[in-house]
Amino acid sequence: MAHKKGAGSSRNGRESHSKRLGIKIYGGQLAIAGNIILRQRGTVHSPDLNVGMGVDHTIFALVDGIVQFKKKRDNKSYVSIVPITQE
Repeated sequence: MAHKKGAGSSRNGRESHSKRLGIKIYGGQLAIAGNIILRQRGTVHSPDLNVGMGVDHTIFALVDGIVQFKKKRDNKSYVSIVPITQE
């Protein structure tokens, strides 16, 4: 009779769930106020005009408009929203 558990069933299985990080709304796409644009760890992308950043560095839209990714002189990536004008 075996004195060890076979296949290690109860001692394994502690991998964490994936956190679903990354860009959710890409550049050129429409975002509605409150939409999450991207989830990240740290400030890989920094907030610019018309976007906010949560405590977990999630960037979200503050106004309705088109998402825009751009790099500035400091070579950092910035996310902004170009508002849709009502005419």
